[in-house]
Amino acid sequence: MSESIKEIQQSIIEEMALFDEWNDKYEYIIELGKKLPKLDEVHKVDANLIKGCQSSVWLIASEKDGIIHFEAESDAVIVKGLVSLLLRVFNNQPASEIMNADFNFIEETGLSRHLAQTRSNGLLSMVKQIKFYAMAYSVKGN
Repeated sequence: MSESIKEIQQSIIEEMALFDEWNDKYEYIIELGKKLPKLDEVHKVDANLIKGCQSSVWLIASEKDGIIHFEAESDAVIVKGLVSLLLRVFNNQPASEIMNADFNFIEETGLSRHLAQTRSNGLLSMVKQIKFYAMAYSVKGN
């Protein structure tokens, strides 16, 4: 059995707590973004763009046996890192778990306080889109 959303979020909170300075946390997030697999160019279309993000963020989802798989990419390095964190939490999870998940790691790590307002809004837009996909696949499955 894979880790639950709550367990993954707790791991992220603990990892971020290892850094004393916010610059170090940003560097960590940027490093995560550099490891994010590239999204195939065919998916980089307007239909997959997240609305409300300052930078371009493409997100796609697919579902198999009730488990949702996400792929995403951004053209901004810090945003790629944020996308990477979100995918780590919500990728390959059941739709119902995603829909009912809280996003406490965003608050607990201090991301909500340390990101610029535009980045924070973009992060919320990404979260909304992830939940939207989960809801759509949940309805489709019933």
